[in-house]
Amino acid sequence: MHILVVEDDPTVRNFVAKGLREAGHLTELTDNGKDGLFLAVSEKFDLIILDRMLPGGIDGLRLLETIRAQNNTTPVLLLSALADVDDRVQGLKAGGDDYVTKPFAFSELLARVEALGRRGRTEQVPQTKLVVADLEIDLLSRTVRRAGQKIDLQPREFRLLEYLTRHTGQVVTRTMLLEGVWDYHFDPQTNVIDVHVSRLRQKVDKPFGTPLIHTIRNAGYMLRAE
Repeated sequence: MHILVVEDDPTVRNFVAKGLREAGHLTELTDNGKDGLFLAVSEKFDLIILDRMLPGGIDGLRLLETIRAQNNTTPVLLLSALADVDDRVQGLKAGGDDYVTKPFAFSELLARVEALGRRGRTEQVPQTKLVVADLEIDLLSRTVRRAGQKIDLQPREFRLLEYLTRHTGQVVTRTMLLEGVWDYHFDPQTNVIDVHVSRLRQKVDKPFGTPLIHTIRNAGYMLRAE
């Protein structure tokens, strides 16, 4: 699943993100309500994990009420140190689908995440393919084709291409790639991203003439059809 994690505590945020990625999910991370709201309304997620108490002028409940007012039905799991019954009821009444109190066991959190994911899948057809122009990514078989021709990618290259494709038409920064593809929450000061993007271009772009992967100077990369 593609999961948005909105949590201001870096220890909790990174712990949750690491566990979700190890379980095979794609994560997007932010540490404040303002950016969380922007991502929630501008991108498509299968699930949102949302802390109640957030900086940035928009707390978790306000964020939740805002997206529900826009008819956004993405399942939301609330995380909070507020464990009283009244607090849990307030979160669920604001539009939350589940409520987990801190501290929590990751195994329980993952079970609840996957249960919400199953519930969501019964309401919509699961996304199994990503298509941009003549590029097609099969998420089930983990295969890539362009113009009908199969392209062999290493696992990290596949994750990189999947991440870029899920953000088609958007600038993807170095930090986003380090967190979303390499699970780094710091900049290792290496050219690991440049090397992998270069290899990906050799396989996905060079044989086909029309490039899909573009460098956005002083910003990052963008996958788009010309």
